[in-house]
Amino acid sequence: MNKGIQFRRDLVFIGFILPAFLGYLIFYLYPMLATFLYSFTDWTGYRKEIHFVGLKNFVKLFQDEDVTIGIKNSVVYALAMTIFQNGLAIPLAVALHRPLKTRNLLRTIFFVPAILSPMVVGFLWSYIMSATDHGVLNQVLVSFGLNKVNWLGNPKLALYSVIFTQVWQWTGYAMVIYLANLQGISKELYESAGIDGTNGWQNFWYITLPMLIPSITFNTVMSMIGGLKVFDVIFAMTNGGPGHATETIVMTLITKGITQAQYGYGSAFAVVFSLIIMLITFIQLRVLKRWEEKLF
Repeated sequence: MNKGIQFRRDLVFIGFILPAFLGYLIFYLYPMLATFLYSFTDWTGYRKEIHFVGLKNFVKLFQDEDVTIGIKNSVVYALAMTIFQNGLAIPLAVALHRPLKTRNLLRTIFFVPAILSPMVVGFLWSYIMSATDHGVLNQVLVSFGLNKVNWLGNPKLALYSVIFTQVWQWTGYAMVIYLANLQGISKELYESAGIDGTNGWQNFWYITLPMLIPSITFNTVMSMIGGLKVFDVIFAMTNGGPGHATETIVMTLITKGITQAQYGYGSAFAVVFSLIIMLITFIQLRVLKRWEEKLF
């Protein structure tokens, strides 16, 4: 090949790659490295003077009660989201995989909440769960002769009320992933099992569920990560309250790093938070991989 033609092709290739590489460098790699470096300083985010403080921010982090509460709430939120979202999405996908006349309509109905903004969902459910006379959910309870419930103002209920709204929003999304996987399972497997006299439950347990492992892995990992870094819907519904009942890791990070002008401390929190997500994701993948190896 002519060297001139090859050189022009290389320039075209570089021209396509360069914008994406620069975007990655400027908006991801540089902020990540800068955050890591700032985590060892006392920078407030406003003043020019920056002093190296070593591991002081990290030591302070593990002694901060607010951080402990944020981590606890985020872990509870993420675990509940992962369990209930996928626990509902799998049987829902199996049911809507059957040749029902209304299955396309039902699929659409269950998926629609997933296309809404979490902020919109948060404000919508704040109105529905309002403790005032305008709260739709409390109006329903009163109509049945029951007492009103302060869904978002009760510290014991607030976090679980938010979790309910997010399970409602994202179960349809997980359902679609499982449906795509179900459509790839060969019907011959069920026909062969039918010849051996298996029933519906045995087909699900020994054929459907093992074949859904790739989707289970994807959905559980994504729901766990999404649960750990949740911010928008909680900001819209409770703003972390009442008290610290629904304050999550990201909300605590923003409060410490930006609102309270402790950028160095907030950076240390971000580094630890990233490590927590990496560790949990690694454990999830290892456990699911072992499960897959045992089944196959």
